Amino acid sequence: MPQVEGAATEAAHAATERFNAGETIIGHVANSPIDHPLIHLPTIAGIDLSVTKHVLMLWIAAVVMLTIATMLVRRYARDGQMVPKGPLMGLFEYVVVRIRDEIVAPAVGKKWVNTYTPLVACFFLFIVTANAIGLIPVFDLLSLLNHTVFHFPEDALYTRLTHGGVTPTGNFNVTAALATISFFAIIVAGVRAHGFFGHWKNMIPSGIHPALWIILIPIEVLGMFVRPFALTMRLAANMTGGHIAVLAVLSMIFIMAESTRNALVGLGMSLVALPLSVGVSVLEAIVVVPVQAFVFTLLTAVFIGMAIHAHH
Repeated sequence: MPQVEGAATEAAHAATERFNAGETIIGHVANSPIDHPLIHLPTIAGIDLSVTKHVLMLWIAAVVMLTIATMLVRRYARDGQMVPKGPLMGLFEYVVVRIRDEIVAPAVGKKWVNTYTPLVACFFLFIVTANAIGLIPVFDLLSLLNHTVFHFPEDALYTRLTHGGVTPTGNFNVTAALATISFFAIIVAGVRAHGFFGHWKNMIPSGIHPALWIILIPIEVLGMFVRPFALTMRLAANMTGGHIAVLAVLSMIFIMAESTRNALVGLGMSLVALPLSVGVSVLEAIVVVPVQAFVFTLLTAVFIGMAIHAHH
């Protein structure tokens, strides 16, 4: 009996030590676990205000964007001439001008272009910054150092930093907050252009028989909420999907090695998985990061333009 119990214990320990692809992937894309927040704060009105990994990354993205933008704008003010100097200033002006001329202006018109360009440009720059920071594996390196060198305890701040994902725009709460700002910006744009009652009156096209109002009004109200929902899901799902694809490909190395119990099989799989994961990462960096920011800002500008030019 003791031998059987010992074998069972050994098997259970081995099972717990086996590579868990699902747990690894979720751990890299999810927010900090409830029991591992960076800073514990009280729960107010059922909302846990603790600072998690994604909250920290939001702060980092905001500080980076604010610092760069403030530094560049101060250079303009200091020089007294609206001429960019250096590659960073040139890139910043190029992005803002392209957003104004190719995204905002066609959607809202010349009258409102300077009113809504700051909001749309802020969306684009913040999302690009957050997406780009999420591609830098700094915290994975910290986790590796902790496992191999430091060995800090689980309750240490350093260890808690290594729990959870690093892409805040992969969190649906973050994208929902951005979409909520867009939602109210659409309403404000319509009210400013047509007045409070005129904006809501524009939900029903002119010349429509009153008998159809009972169908059109629910559809228009539903459409108001579908737009921010689409913005929320598209951005978060695409950012999460890219990381899951890379992690799933890399996980195949360990899955094949464990299933065959042959390290050479894992090594052979790595010759396929590593180049493929690098390709997906490069694709994500070149295409997904700027494109998702562009799509979010473009749709926001289009929705604002639809509220302003309701009759068109």
